[in-house]
Amino acid sequence: KATDRKVTLETLAPEDRPTQLLPLNKMLSDTVKMIAYRAETALVAILRRHLKKEEEARALIRELFVTSANIVPNPDAKTLTVQIHRMANPMHDRAIAALLEDLNQLQFCHPETEDQIVYSLV
Repeated sequence: KATDRKVTLETLAPEDRPTQLLPLNKMLSDTVKMIAYRAETALVAILRRHLKKEEEARALIRELFVTSANIVPNPDAKTLTVQIHRMANPMHDRAIAALLEDLNQLQFCHPETEDQIVYSLV
């Protein structure tokens, strides 16, 4: 109880005070956040065909973003396989497998190598 519950800026040393982002840095940061949110929303829209609730689809997409994966290049076949590890339950596995199949049909290519990106669930 010797520590104050609130700390005012005046009581902090100048080097300990929080700094604000410069306007251009903040604009870049906000733009990246907006692009990430739009990408997440687009994936949720695809996944909604396989799940009933939007909240469940959004949670599953967020889980997918932090799931372990292997990246296996195959220069002979000009493919880059992204092997995503299975989800927590079979229903989520089926939904993610369907999402990956939809993404595979779009035939995305790696921007630098032009290798086709192939997604799979392992």
